[in-house]
Amino acid sequence: MQITPPVGEAKPYEQEEKLHRDLLIFAAAFMNLAVVLWLAIYWVMGIDFSANVPLAYQLISVGSLVHFSRYKNFEVFRFIQLSLFLFVPFIMQWSIGSSVTASGVMLWALLAPIGALVVKGWRDSVPWFVAYMVMTVISGGFDFYLGSGNTNGVAMRTIGFFFALNFAAMSSIIYFLVRHFVVAMDKIKDQLDQQHQLLAEEQKKSERVLLNVLPSSIATRLKNDHEGLIADGHADVTVMFADLVNFTQLTESLSPEQMVGLLNTIFSGFDQLCEKYGLEKIKTIGDAYMAVGGLNQVNSNYTNDIANLALEMRDYVIKHPSLSPFKLNIHSGIATGPVVAGVIGTKRFIYDLWGDTVNVASRLTDEAVEGVIQVDKTTYNRIRYDYDFDPPATITVKGKGEMVMYRLAGRKNGEASGRYIASGRFSAAVIGSVAKQPAP
Repeated sequence: MQITPPVGEAKPYEQEEKLHRDLLIFAAAFMNLAVVLWLAIYWVMGIDFSANVPLAYQLISVGSLVHFSRYKNFEVFRFIQLSLFLFVPFIMQWSIGSSVTASGVMLWALLAPIGALVVKGWRDSVPWFVAYMVMTVISGGFDFYLGSGNTNGVAMRTIGFFFALNFAAMSSIIYFLVRHFVVAMDKIKDQLDQQHQLLAEEQKKSERVLLNVLPSSIATRLKNDHEGLIADGHADVTVMFADLVNFTQLTESLSPEQMVGLLNTIFSGFDQLCEKYGLEKIKTIGDAYMAVGGLNQVNSNYTNDIANLALEMRDYVIKHPSLSPFKLNIHSGIATGPVVAGVIGTKRFIYDLWGDTVNVASRLTDEAVEGVIQVDKTTYNRIRYDYDFDPPATITVKGKGEMVMYRLAGRKNGEASGRYIASGRFSAAVIGSVAKQPAP
């Protein structure tokens, strides 16, 4: 399951990475805006404050953003921004004085571990949180040892110490709450990913089953579910039926497992031959096999392919090591002409063909004796230059009366000319060989 997203649609991990980039860029822009706003407020209030630290922060922050936009190195951009979030607030506080006189500006440094939680993950955020706590403890130590004076009977250094202590406690609570949320979301995401993977695997199995039952083009149309009734008319296809000879009598001496195993060996081999020639297996009916060429537009030489298929199926049944002890054989019928194809059923789909061409192929199969491949006149006229045939014979077909049929003996000894004719490439040798053939 591997499920591929539509063209132009980002994959889930790409969407997540893009979200991380967007969030960090937003946070960086917000911090730069906050620096400018805070400096403006200090200036309006007439407070003398060095702008060196904020200016350096902005230069480094904007420089990292330019570097990222040019080289797309998110790792470097993320490290620089998180480092600025962490260290600059403490540097600003120490340049002003204590945590009290700096109005607790070090609280802004909490954005570093929280930001790491959001854009990196809870494991990668731990070092940033530890660094934040260390910086907070150092700042509290500065306030305690360097503080002087008192407010309402409480020493200033004690106020500074508890200021830092409160910040550390509050920051810890916020961090671990957010961390718990991120960890829980990661677990949910992992579960969803596993379920998605299982769903994709089941979808692959369903698709394989569907492709084993239906032609690939029909399976695709069914999956898209944009069509109700699927019915197509094909002006020219070649249909073949192949029936095992005396298989019913043979099965009387076999156990059910042996009989099914034998049929599986036979029809699996037929399926491989169909795939070899790019033909469509339609169905099996008892010990009969139905295939067709010409349903797709990939190969225009499908009548020759059906003839090759019939010959190789006969050889497969006779010569396969697992089948030769049973002395099996087949008789086949091939007809070419128009058909109607479609899917019937709602729970168990069946793809089938209907029309006079199907009836003629079935009738030719019934009339054929063991080891014989019989074709109608249309098929004969199309492939007669590539294959050897016995003299024509006349049979009576129900609903059609008398019909001329031909027995396919095998391929001609020379190179098959049908593929050249089908592709429009005529050589002098081929034209000469065609001219020497008797008229049907």
